[in-house]
Amino acid sequence: MQQAIMQQALEANLMNIATTIEDQLDDEMHRMENLTEDDLDRMRERRLEALKKQQRKRQEWMRRGHGEYREVDEKEFFNEMKKTERMVCHFFRNNWPCQVMDKHMAILAAKHVETKFVKVNAEKAPFLTERLKVWMLPTLALIKNEKTTDYVVGFDDLGGVDDFKTETLAMRLGAGGLVFEQDED
Repeated sequence: MQQAIMQQALEANLMNIATTIEDQLDDEMHRMENLTEDDLDRMRERRLEALKKQQRKRQEWMRRGHGEYREVDEKEFFNEMKKTERMVCHFFRNNWPCQVMDKHMAILAAKHVETKFVKVNAEKAPFLTERLKVWMLPTLALIKNEKTTDYVVGFDDLGGVDDFKTETLAMRLGAGGLVFEQDED
């Protein structure tokens, strides 16, 4: 008996939710069907302004060194990091695993200009590697608003193999909020 009452209450609740959603969709469809030319012009103008703002931001990023992958020394690291929203720093040395990571980082740097990509030779930057607690190479330090928020250490987060796909690294960086999803060209 009690189960039947609970079932009826649940069904009534679900029906109310469905009716509310349906009413909201009907209202939105009605609004869309009754857009005037002025409404459409305002929508186009807002979209155009958003695209212009996005382009200005992209140009600013390019001016500040985004879109390229380059080596910096210990002193340059801090200047590169200043006033940068997102930066990925590859701590490397001249070995096979780090060369694999370099290949993927160069591809991502060109594709994701919203993020700055740099690399630091760990053997020539003892202060920085100690301060950031880099103990294994390759290590990627994921930096947001001048603070290290996460690390990708070795290839464990990338499937544990050295033949991982660039998209796998992009997904890992995206999960950390360092790169945005890109439409495929």
